[in-house]
Amino acid sequence: MKKLIISLAAAVLAPVAIAEDAKVELTGNDAMQFSSKAFDVTAGQSVSLTLKHIGKLPKAAMGHNVVILKSGTVVATFATKAMTAKDTDYIPGDAESKAQIVAHTKTIGGGESDTVTFTAPTEPGSYPFLCTFPGHFAVMQGVMTVKAK
Repeated sequence: MKKLIISLAAAVLAPVAIAEDAKVELTGNDAMQFSSKAFDVTAGQSVSLTLKHIGKLPKAAMGHNVVILKSGTVVATFATKAMTAKDTDYIPGDAESKAQIVAHTKTIGGGESDTVTFTAPTEPGSYPFLCTFPGHFAVMQGVMTVKAK
């Protein structure tokens, strides 16, 4: 009986492992560059992604966003649709495009920032991210790698 009580006390007092949220910060600048081309998260993890525009130019001239796409999405095809979606902050509104998006920030200008919180996909793999402001995707893209738990 004494062993059982000690075991129960140890179990109650043992630290509980709680998965931490992933906090990711990317910056974009007036030279059309993200501060990083890659970041890692864990499958199913809560992710808080902050985009900071460290440039000076306004949104109309040098807007930036971050759009994370599902694995296997053709980035150039998605970006071509996005370039024509000015009224929706360069996020295409058609059902096919919406289904390809994991998460996205709003489009921001110099000195602004935006944060989006989402749950990382449960399927490990590579998920492309890009800026969909017209002409930016060619240089402003990278990969979010989802690792298994």
